[in-house]
Amino acid sequence: MYLRHKRVRKNGKVHTYWSLVRSVRVGRRVRQQVVAQLGKLSAKERVRAELFAEHITAQRCRPSLFEPADVGGDEVAEINLKGVTMYRNRRFGDVFLGLVLWRALGLDELFDRLLPQGREDVRWSTVAVIHAILRLCEPSSDLYLAESLYPKTALEDLLGVAPEQVNEDRVYRALDAILPHKEAVEQHLGDRLGTLFALDYDTLLYDVTSTYFEGLVPRSPQARRGYSRDHRPDCKQVCVALVVARGGVPLAYEVFDGNRVDVTTVKEIVTTMESRFGAAKRVWVMDRGMASQANVQFLREGGRRYLIGAAKSELKRYETRIAEERDWTRIRDDIEVKLCPTEDGQELYILCRSGQRREKDRAILDRFEKQLDQRIESLGRRIARATKPIDRSRVDQQIGRMLQSNSRASAKYDLRTEAAPESPAGLRLIAEERSSWQSMRDTLTGCYLLRTNITDWTHDELWRTYIQLTDAEDAFRTHKSQLSIRPVWHHREDRTKAHIFVCFIAYAMWKTLELWQERARLGNSPGMVLDELRQIRSADVILPTTDGRVLKVRCVVKPEPSQAVLLDRLGIKLPRRLRIHTTLPACTM
Repeated sequence: MYLRHKRVRKNGKVHTYWSLVRSVRVGRRVRQQVVAQLGKLSAKERVRAELFAEHITAQRCRPSLFEPADVGGDEVAEINLKGVTMYRNRRFGDVFLGLVLWRALGLDELFDRLLPQGREDVRWSTVAVIHAILRLCEPSSDLYLAESLYPKTALEDLLGVAPEQVNEDRVYRALDAILPHKEAVEQHLGDRLGTLFALDYDTLLYDVTSTYFEGLVPRSPQARRGYSRDHRPDCKQVCVALVVARGGVPLAYEVFDGNRVDVTTVKEIVTTMESRFGAAKRVWVMDRGMASQANVQFLREGGRRYLIGAAKSELKRYETRIAEERDWTRIRDDIEVKLCPTEDGQELYILCRSGQRREKDRAILDRFEKQLDQRIESLGRRIARATKPIDRSRVDQQIGRMLQSNSRASAKYDLRTEAAPESPAGLRLIAEERSSWQSMRDTLTGCYLLRTNITDWTHDELWRTYIQLTDAEDAFRTHKSQLSIRPVWHHREDRTKAHIFVCFIAYAMWKTLELWQERARLGNSPGMVLDELRQIRSADVILPTTDGRVLKVRCVVKPEPSQAVLLDRLGIKLPRRLRIHTTLPACTM
């Protein structure tokens, strides 16, 4: 990784902007990838970033983790340089940042209170820290965590837990211990994140995804086969419903059966959130998968405000209004909206159309139309070449499957079979293109419909609020690609829920780092920051003296200049030396 600058001339002055860049090998090529845009911070902005860093970390790195600065007093020893060696190389930077995030969220104090010390050798709250930090830094199975991953990190020094104490049994039992405190942790994270980043949770974004299992999962009743967002219909799954605030900040989640339909979860989620966080005047934002008349009626009767994507079938009712070029309001270069109040005045429909979306929809339709035309032609040829009567019911079944697999273009043709005594097959295939297809295709592509009972917002506010559902989608993407919530290897229902709970906590830490980066003008790529800080290691340095003694110093390797820039912007100060715990087994040469 290295620093790269760019000079821009503006108003007769030359401005220099810096960025952190790393070289990444992709196949046979080496590409430069920007880790963070450092920009050009003024002295005032730099002080502001440092103050925010102090606010979020709250100086929560305990001094007892590190050696005192005056250790050893004034004793001077002569070192035999030929005998200096280094060993016990451990990952330090990323797990140290994970610990800073854990403490910034106040989770250390919360879990110490929820899980008081019992007869166990290692506190369950400490194992919870290990679960969350390693899920954030290098997500893996719990078995791999216990057997291989933990010993490679410096968490032994940061937490005072020896590798042999982090075994398979303790790791699994810790999941059982933390799961009952799910609601308390959600409440705490909501309060803490709201305080750190000035969130008011006035808008709640709700969406559902699925995560699949490896294996038959006989001991988890929730594991069912259903609609798989992971394109794994062969595997059992559970559905995860997530509620986030603006920007994707997590608030709460629930786990449902794998065959649960999205639209049936709305009432349960809304009721649960209101009982847990209060029935304040919030705006619920959901996609069209949650839209049903029953759900809309439920939201309306409770005095709740909502903004929901309407079903595609409802869009056809507004075909004439879409075709009219009047009353459209352009809110962005490529986005136009039109408000259509209902007759009773209780709801407002928002017609939206986008040029880029129109091109995308047309490309998709073209592909489905081409596939459907080819299959109709193929079926027609088979019927024409038949030398004996064909079972008409079987042909009708083939037509049904054909239309189902090409649903986007299924309205193009009126497909049917009719008797043809003169043909050896005894029937013929009739495919008549509907007259309304072309006009509907030209009018409705690129359009979508929203419905709301909010009447005091502008066109721009309504559209921008709905489009923030992408924050919920990004949250799921982070859970799956960065935190490896899938696949689930646990076969017990409670362990499955605990695994998802740990992923939720890790996502809260991930989101905290992302928002912290934004405040420090470092972009919004936590994964890249963790990757770079992972290169910072800790090690034991053996210093033999000329008088026959051997000194051992546990230290943190000095960061590279580019890594030091990241740490400086985040306001993180690494210790130079670590305390060697006397309770830990001594390392042998």
